[in-house]
Amino acid sequence: MITYKTVPNKPDELVTILNPTILRWFYSRFREFSLPQLYGVYEIHCRKNIIISAPTGATKTLTGFLSIINELVDSAQKNILQDKVYCVYISPLKALSNDIEKNLLGPLKEMEALHKSPLGIRIGVRTGDTTASEKQKMLRHPPHILITTPESLAIMLTSIKFRDALRAVDWCIIDEIHALADNKRGVHLSLSMERLQALSPAMCRIGLSATVAPLEEVAKFLVGTERDCQLVDVHFVKQLDLKVISPVSDLVDTTFSQLNKAMYTLIDKLIHEHKTTLVFTNTRAGTERVVHHLKTMYPHKYVELGEEPPGTVKTLIGAHHGSLSKRHRLMIEEKLRRGELKACVSSTSLELGLDIGYIDLVICLGSPKSVARFLQRAGRAGHKLHETVKARMIVLDRDDLLECSVLLKSAIERKIDRVHIPTNCLDVLAQQLVGIALEDPVAVSDVYTMVRQSYCYHNLPYGQFMQVIEYLAGEFADLEDRHVYAKIWHKDGKIGKRGKLTRVIFMTNIGTIPDETGVVVKVGTETIGVIDEQFLERLKKGDIFVLGGECYEFRHAKGMVAIVGAAVGRKPTVPSWVSEMLPLSFDLGLEIGKFCQYLEERFTKEESKKEIISFIHQFLYVDDNTAEAIYSYVREQHDYVSLPTAKRILVEHYSDGEKKYTIFHAAYGRRVNDVLSRAIAFAIGRSQHKDVEVGINDHGFYVSYDGSVNVMKAFELLKASELRPLLEMAIDQSEVLRRRFRHCACRSLMILRNYMGHTKRVGRQQVSSMILLNAVKRISDKFCILQEAKREVLEDLMDIANATVVLQGIEDKKIAVKEVTTNVPSPFAHTLVLQGYSDVLRIEDRVEFLKRMHELVMAKIGLKMKKMPNA
Repeated sequence: MITYKTVPNKPDELVTILNPTILRWFYSRFREFSLPQLYGVYEIHCRKNIIISAPTGATKTLTGFLSIINELVDSAQKNILQDKVYCVYISPLKALSNDIEKNLLGPLKEMEALHKSPLGIRIGVRTGDTTASEKQKMLRHPPHILITTPESLAIMLTSIKFRDALRAVDWCIIDEIHALADNKRGVHLSLSMERLQALSPAMCRIGLSATVAPLEEVAKFLVGTERDCQLVDVHFVKQLDLKVISPVSDLVDTTFSQLNKAMYTLIDKLIHEHKTTLVFTNTRAGTERVVHHLKTMYPHKYVELGEEPPGTVKTLIGAHHGSLSKRHRLMIEEKLRRGELKACVSSTSLELGLDIGYIDLVICLGSPKSVARFLQRAGRAGHKLHETVKARMIVLDRDDLLECSVLLKSAIERKIDRVHIPTNCLDVLAQQLVGIALEDPVAVSDVYTMVRQSYCYHNLPYGQFMQVIEYLAGEFADLEDRHVYAKIWHKDGKIGKRGKLTRVIFMTNIGTIPDETGVVVKVGTETIGVIDEQFLERLKKGDIFVLGGECYEFRHAKGMVAIVGAAVGRKPTVPSWVSEMLPLSFDLGLEIGKFCQYLEERFTKEESKKEIISFIHQFLYVDDNTAEAIYSYVREQHDYVSLPTAKRILVEHYSDGEKKYTIFHAAYGRRVNDVLSRAIAFAIGRSQHKDVEVGINDHGFYVSYDGSVNVMKAFELLKASELRPLLEMAIDQSEVLRRRFRHCACRSLMILRNYMGHTKRVGRQQVSSMILLNAVKRISDKFCILQEAKREVLEDLMDIANATVVLQGIEDKKIAVKEVTTNVPSPFAHTLVLQGYSDVLRIEDRVEFLKRMHELVMAKIGLKMKKMPNA
């Protein structure tokens, strides 16, 4: 049963269970127990499953470890400390694992000083960086606290020698659980946890998380089915100083150069008003751009000559993102810890709880797109327990202003976006089944029961489970023709390992993170440049995109090569930055839609501007300028056509003279809009035999076409009950399915990334996967790994579940659809329409484009108001 713990223990109760040495150490470092400790320490001592959700820097890690270290110290002093692993600590990052080791060794040394003799408590780190000699030491003397990652845990569970050290684990801590629950690494870990629990039946599970919702779902992810779990939700501990700010007072009547200069002036001002500032940009390119501009515009502030040795250049600002080398990232982290940087600019790589020293301000350039992500980022400032969390979101356009203002309200009121936990991932299951078969021959029924205990597989149909068994046992001759051989044997209701090489294959191909590389773009045999794979996933035949300042038409892809043709003079249909953008969460999209609905009601009642601005102040946590700007933006949209809301989709028909556009204003986030736009385009192709162009963003999508196309007729064909099979057909020949099938084929060991000392490059993997994709389609459209690739596209990459909810709402008349026709796109459509021009316009011209659109809309509103009887 999942239950909330609502009453904390008294400090005296904790004092009674803690060893005197632990207490002396604790009170030498802290004045009192923190609220998370009062809630969690006693439960962990009693070996009860628990998840603790609290802000960054609220002592969660110490809460998780205090009872465990207490037990180890107590056992050491009584000379009953055993040669076994007492606790397994799992983190999503190797760097975080190293941080934890340092943060445990320090206190243990201090405790030994208080005890005046060695305690003999061993801490060990086992990751992909652990050397062979260190692994041998762990075999001889297992660490009492084992710090590892999900992948390394799976390897240890399959290791013949190390498995015995994991047979009586008392505690398992999963740190930053929110960073694992929403992806396949978490699914992989959930099965490893069940395998570990089978070795250590009495093991207690502890989850540590910063911002996550719904906590009940994450608790189920932690403990699986049919196990109890206590929930501790401590989020009103820290003071929040969160604001939305703009570098200029008018976001419309400002040139790009003015806006750009004002933005960097504001960033520089904020950085120098604080000791150390962490800036998040959402994209890697944005990170590099911000660092470059600050160093160029203010060289005397961010670059100085060092004293030791004389003449060396000392940089006071650094970049940190996933494309930089490990050495560079570690150097930046160390400089932050030592306080040597005035500012650090990151894409998303510093969101998790790495120890990077004292940060007193976080800046988010643009919307973080989700409440949980914003709170995670903001929590990097004021990392200590009683410090204020200080963060600023800088907005550069009116869409961001509205979005960030609603996001800020949700963050302050703790309306956290719901986490999406992937379920029934058959590729991950296949990989783990090979690991299970390596242990000993085991009954299929017992394996199925164990797998179903994982929350990620709690509703796995037996038929799908057996399809994976059959695939792994080599029961498809067509696959053997493609050099996909059996990994296990299946006989008399049992499974076991097949062949001596299976263990090596499993150990060297374990994990869920796909290999990725750049895709070469070619016209004929001439290489034009490189795009990333996520961008290629968005492309379909006939799409136009810009590379190196020129337009190209996508034709097809072969392996890691995209074949294109010149498209001189044609407008792009897919902006080059689309693959880097973080998607707006469905829940935050709904909140924006609700806010527009509230304003629409007030406009309809003809409330005065003063009354409506007063409401905006009451509803959102914004200043006078922001309230005025939001009022103007939403008022213009309302007066020009109408407002889209959470309960109304606004469909806008518009022509630019060359092409016609049908724009759907849908406040449901990009993942839902991706589903709806693909479904409409597919329905048009099937029913009207026309090809259309599609563009999407977080707040809507458009369908663009020449000639005569009835978009609304195609939209009306969509039914909630038929959406999934329709989307499966729509993506069947898509680039995104081909790419995702490769990922799934690698995870399920259908394609071996490493074999006999050789590594298969990504290009060869993709070629192999395309051959295999055709082979499995001949076997069956329901082949397990093909089904998994489709599930991943529709459920994890897109959001077919909420798209179905939207369509059902339309069918049930709970969501209205309103059509309007315009000569100039409405204000809410400006940035969406701009996508078609964004890559052929200079950045300066994009700002002018939006300004000109605004002027045209205001002129139309003026004419409309003059024609009204009471104007």
